[in-house]
Order: sequence, then structure tokens, then C-alpha cells
Amino acid sequence: MVSEYGMLSIDSNTRLYAVMGNPVGQSLSPVMHNAAFRQTGHNGVYVALHVTNLTEAVAGIRALNIRGCSVTIPHKVAVMDLLDHVDPVARNIGAVNTIVNEDGRLCGFNSDSPGAMAALLEKTPVARRRVAVIGAGGAARALAHGIAEHAGQLTVVNRSQDRGRRLAGELKCDFCPLVDFSGVGCDILINTTSVGMAPHTDQMPVAHACLRPGMTVMDIVYNPLETRLLSAAREAGCTVVDGVAMFVHQGAFQFERWTGKQAPIQLMKKTVLKALENKAGEKKNVRHD
Repeated sequence: MVSEYGMLSIDSNTRLYAVMGNPVGQSLSPVMHNAAFRQTGHNGVYVALHVTNLTEAVAGIRALNIRGCSVTIPHKVAVMDLLDHVDPVARNIGAVNTIVNEDGRLCGFNSDSPGAMAALLEKTPVARRRVAVIGAGGAARALAHGIAEHAGQLTVVNRSQDRGRRLAGELKCDFCPLVDFSGVGCDILINTTSVGMAPHTDQMPVAHACLRPGMTVMDIVYNPLETRLLSAAREAGCTVVDGVAMFVHQGAFQFERWTGKQAPIQLMKKTVLKALENKAGEKKNVRHD
């Protein structure tokens, strides 16, 4: 494999890393982490694994001595019961997206929370700000934990009231049905759902009227880079935080856990942006006869 960052050399000492999910074909984790390995001289290679049988896949991590794994949809919760140790923060969030193989002992962590907060704090303080998190899944839990840790005032906003109220109850915070959300009094709005993700790029999780000047709007979707929500937020005078920022920061957390080296964050971001640009160009060049 050759890239602008040089030749990827593989030998008997190369350490194997992977992302496990279903689907996983569109993941940009391999291109990001492999670029980081090359830049830092770490002898590793990162691949994407389409996993339907999670139990057997985790057994494979042990058998093949895979040194680290990213875990994505739909395995972030179920994988917890298959590990030797789960970090207390990840246990509290209720999801693991990072596995570190420590000499055969599989340890689970959650990099979504620190990754999201690092991206958000680049643009706005969180303490004492009123934060609305749209969604009630694993990503919402990770964001909610980070918001609470940084003393933000959280409200869970969700279409399904049962799931939303359950999460809000666990977090001891307010709940607002999505249909009733107006944006009034909201300082920070975070979308943790897949609404607006390619190929359904014309969708938004909230109406334009919910976006107000001075608000900070974050979308964890990174494909497309600028979702319809973020585009509308810019037009409304909001500060925006795109999904690439969170994706790169959570990847940096993983890289440092796996290698003990400082992550080349700027290179990782450049690599992801370039990959997204290439994907967009490929779509434009597709002929529709």
C-alpha cells in the first residue's frame, strides 16, 4: 500500500489493529490510523472487519493477538460482556468503542466521550451552558457523560419518548420530546443520531426555526462533512462543530492507548478530510445514463 505519506511496510513484527462493525465498509478509520502509524514510525496495520458474530470475533482478537480494535455499530454495548476489564468511565456510559489487548487481557474503553468533548471545547465552553443532546443511543450516552463531567446543563431530546425518558432518568437530567423542541434557551445543540448521514443528506433532525444566532451546533455525522444541519446552522449565525473533529479526536485517544505515542492529530485530520474529498469527487464523476 502506497500513499502520500510513504510506503506501508509489513513484516513479521507488524502489529495488527482493526475496526469491527456491521456495516463497516464506509469507515475512514483504516485510512486515518494507517497514516498515523506511518507518520510516527509505528509498525502496525489497521484493517476493517465486517463482524456479524461478535463472540467469535472477540475470540479471534485473542487467538490472532490483535493489539487493538475500534468497535462500532451495532457492537458497542454487547462487546462489554466479552472483555476482561471495562474502564469505569465506559461502564458508566454503557458502551465500549475501544479495545486494548494488554498481553492477552482485553480492556475496553470509550473514546467517543473525550473525543467529542475535545472537539466541542475547541469552539465553546460547556460549564453552565444549556446543552440539548438529540438522541438516546450509545453516542448520546457518551456525549451526555462528557457534558456532565464539564458541568453543562443537559437536556435529552429524542423522538421515542420511552427511550428518551429512560436515558434522562438514568442521567438525572431533563427530557424534551423531539416534536416539542424549539431551541429556546439552548446554548449548545448536539446531534448524535444518523439523520443527515449519506446517502440521506437532505434530512435534518430539527427544524430551521430551532437554530438561533449565537448557538453552537455540533453534528457527529462526518459524511458529508457539512450536513444539512450544519449548513442551516451557519446560515442562522451559529458556531458549528463538524463530525470530523470528534472522529479525529476519538481516534487520537485510541492511537495513544494502543501505541503510547502522541497522536499526529493534524495529519489525521488532513487524511480524513482528503478521503472525504476523494469520496465526494468519485460521486460527482459517476455517470447516470
